[in-house]
Amino acid sequence: MTDMNKMTQRAQMALQAGREIAVRFGHQQVDVEHLLYALLTQEEGLVPQILTRAGVAVADLRARVEQELASRPHVGGDTEAGKIYVTQALNELLVRAADHARRLKDEYVSVEHLLLALTDGAAAKTPAGRLLAGAGVDAKGVLAVLKELRGNQRVTTDNPEGQYEALKKYGSDLVELARAGKLDPVIGRDEEIRHVIRIL
Repeated sequence: MTDMNKMTQRAQMALQAGREIAVRFGHQQVDVEHLLYALLTQEEGLVPQILTRAGVAVADLRARVEQELASRPHVGGDTEAGKIYVTQALNELLVRAADHARRLKDEYVSVEHLLLALTDGAAAKTPAGRLLAGAGVDAKGVLAVLKELRGNQRVTTDNPEGQYEALKKYGSDLVELARAGKLDPVIGRDEEIRHVIRIL
C-alpha cells in the first residue's frame, strides 16, 4: 500500500470515506468501487469537477456505483471498521496512482492520481473501471481536463486541490469583462481621471 504520508488530505479522506462506505454497506473489504463512490461524493471534490468538465453525468454515475455496491453480498450484524481489509485490486490501484503522481512529477498522491488510476488500462478489469468506461471516461480525457484545471502547477503540498483555479475563483478576467462590455472604459477619460485626482 502507498505511504499515507505521501497522500494529500483529500486522498486520505477519500480512502477513509471508502472504508466507512464499506461499513455502511456491510462489506468486509474496501474495494475500488468504495473508493470511487467516496471520490464521487466528496464535497467540493476535484473528481466531480473533472468528470463534469469531461461531460459525464456525475449523479448518474454515482447512482450506478451505488447500485453496484448494493448488489454485493453483505455481512449481517455490525461490521467493525477495524476488521475491514483492503482488497488486492485497491492496493494495486494505489500503487498505480503513485506511479501517475511520479509521471506528473508530483510529490504527493492526490485525488486526480486516484482518478487516473481508475481510468487507466489496468482498471478495466474492475467494475469501477467498467462503469467509468461506460460513462465515457478515459485517462486521456481526464488528463486533458486536469491540465486545463491545474495548468502547470504540481502537487507539492498535502492540500493542493484548493489552489487549482484559485485565480478564477477569487479574481476577475478583465479581458472577458471588457469583451462583454461590463468594464468601465478608462481610455479616453483623461479629464474625469484628473478631476478625481484633484478631489483626492
